Amino acid sequence: MKNENNKVTYFEARKWASFRIKDSSELDMYDIDFLLEKLFNLSSTDLLINYQSQMPGKQWERFQEAVEQLISGVPPQYIVGKADFYGLTLKVTPDVLIPRVETEELVDWVLADNSDQPMNVLDIGTGSGAIAIAVKKNRPHWQVTASDISPEAIEVAKQNAKLNHTDIEFVISDVFAKIPQSFDLIVSNPPYIAKDEQPYMDKSVIDNEPNLALYAEDEGLAIYKQIAGGVEHHLNPHGKLYLEIGFRQQAAVSNIFAQTMPGAVVVPKHDVAGNQRMIQVKK
Repeated sequence: MKNENNKVTYFEARKWASFRIKDSSELDMYDIDFLLEKLFNLSSTDLLINYQSQMPGKQWERFQEAVEQLISGVPPQYIVGKADFYGLTLKVTPDVLIPRVETEELVDWVLADNSDQPMNVLDIGTGSGAIAIAVKKNRPHWQVTASDISPEAIEVAKQNAKLNHTDIEFVISDVFAKIPQSFDLIVSNPPYIAKDEQPYMDKSVIDNEPNLALYAEDEGLAIYKQIAGGVEHHLNPHGKLYLEIGFRQQAAVSNIFAQTMPGAVVVPKHDVAGNQRMIQVKK
């Protein structure tokens, strides 16, 4: 679809891209439309309206580069530096995990389970700030603190909080190490993948997303044990802890908190696909 005059319409560019990705089982037209929309600040309606419009030469060049990156295995969110999460647009870099749809269900649970009355909330392992920002955006009266062990991740999260007009306190901390206070609600999507689970993972995730945000020792349970070891002192009376878990970790994570907090109520929840995905611990 390249031509000597470097002139194509958006429709022709999209068609060219479809031919380029046709041999890849991991890519589809959603990825192409995502690139077009996010690279050039178009809504899906804008893209449809402009299908027959000529794409500026510099855009066409950038789009071709982006499609080649996509084919090489770079996630589209890293190519454009943006990701969608809970109706928000977040900046993402290779220093942070790309926010997942499954984590939106964790936010759904937190919001559905708690009113807008003032509460102190902690998001452990905030990464891009996705959970903290989504929660604060929908519960403006909550005082939200977000922590991460990675200074680079905290910097990205700070930028996202500013971009989405949310007032959040950020702390560089290994779980509770630098956090002295207690909270009414704690939420976390920690690293929970065991290294031996790589055969079940997409190659693009293994090659591009940060190991620090993906993997945990002790069969993926190390961070849950770390949280369990300190949560009793950081959760207020009647406080609640919400955790995202791996799809085979429900029994193991439930047992960790049942042993650490014998008086607590542990409630598991599956995602819409029926996978083990979330745990709530009520103090």
